[in-house]
Amino acid sequence: MIKSGRFAFKKAMWQIPALLILASLIAVGVNHWRRDGIPLVGNWSVEARFSDAAGKSLVIDLNRAVKLHESQEAIFVDARPESLYREGHIRGALNIPWQDVDRYFAQVMDRLDAQKTIITYCDGESCELSRELALFLLQMGFGNVHVLVNGWTVWQQAGLPADESIR
Repeated sequence: MIKSGRFAFKKAMWQIPALLILASLIAVGVNHWRRDGIPLVGNWSVEARFSDAAGKSLVIDLNRAVKLHESQEAIFVDARPESLYREGHIRGALNIPWQDVDRYFAQVMDRLDAQKTIITYCDGESCELSRELALFLLQMGFGNVHVLVNGWTVWQQAGLPADESIR
């Protein structure tokens, strides 16, 4: 009885890894042949993370953003909470905190110009608030919307014009 129990245990010990390998091979094969298969390696670049539903990058570089700011061809929108906006923001930027976007959007929508470029920003390379706000503005019918990744930090580090006033 004990010998048959040991034999069954040894048999199971090689069958489990064999079944796992076989299942993995089948899963990879099915995924490969499906038209809508999941990519095995993801694209985690800034452009890929900050893109619209069609995969078009929303990212704008600092130099272009500065030129648009200087020529007043862009409207900057801070996606951070109002308390952070009050502490400091890009000069002339509007504040539409993503957490309360409906209320704030209603307050500033008459100051948004669909003919101008709209640049959203927040703070930190992993901050998604600016992307979410940009996607919202695109859905609201604004066509030329971009994201300045890590906007507040890069703006400050470059010594560019900033305000500490309320909108």
